[in-house]
Amino acid sequence: MKDFDLKHYTLLVNEVLESYLPNTNEFPPTIHEAMRYSVLAGGKRLRPSLAIVAHEMFGGNALSFLPAAAAIELIHTYSLIHDDLPAMDNDDYRRGKPTNHKVFGEAIAILAGDALLTLAFELMTHKLVDQYSATRILQSTAELAFASGTNGLIGGQVVDILSESAEVSNPPQTLDYIHAHKTGSLITASLRIGAILAGATKQELASVTRYAAYLGLGFQIRDDILDVVGNEKDLGKTAGKDQQAKKLTYVSVYGLQGAEERARKCYESCLTTLDALGGSEPLRQAADLCINRTK
Repeated sequence: MKDFDLKHYTLLVNEVLESYLPNTNEFPPTIHEAMRYSVLAGGKRLRPSLAIVAHEMFGGNALSFLPAAAAIELIHTYSLIHDDLPAMDNDDYRRGKPTNHKVFGEAIAILAGDALLTLAFELMTHKLVDQYSATRILQSTAELAFASGTNGLIGGQVVDILSESAEVSNPPQTLDYIHAHKTGSLITASLRIGAILAGATKQELASVTRYAAYLGLGFQIRDDILDVVGNEKDLGKTAGKDQQAKKLTYVSVYGLQGAEERARKCYESCLTTLDALGGSEPLRQAADLCINRTK
């Protein structure tokens, strides 16, 4: 039975990202250097890997799917560049290296994020046409756009910013909204895009979506826990930033024990949902990796 081989998927995604990113000898070189700096700085490539697994699960070919996997990672990296800016989370480190704006300045960092966002949709619309139907490409591109906008990660980021140091009337509900959108939306879209391009049925897509919702929430709860108990070397970013910024987190609302309990329930719900798909060992392993990780 196939495993969730994250290292294997990471190598595939890194190779295709390298090929699609503009070269630094192309004019103007600075923006291309900034784009490559953040994309190629490392990272687990979790979202594109989940997308590949979903694609293979429903009979798709991983190599044909790689442009879509790359597009997903470009969207994720763009969001991290902007998230790290002084106007937002004001982070100095990402993936163990100085953040983009620390190296290239705020203006170039903003433009690098914008450039990665637009390149993602170029890949979705130009690099899949020889392998997939126009209908599936259109549907999957719409999924990526929806997850990236005000109904997805941008909406979650806005509520996250507005909730900092503010009196929130319903912290648990607000917290769920933030993380379902800021983190969960792109994870859900990744799995759905993989399934859509492979031709999954509506029923199969519904089960994948439920699994993804539990996975995304559990992933973020674990992230909140690690911000408190983890260390900067393992995390590759500044630890304790959420508490300093007085952000709403699962730890601040429920405490460490309560957050751990919610993470456990998300993991169990992932496994229950997979039963509706006849089980999937790679996705079970992915849930374990995302929700039960220690760094």
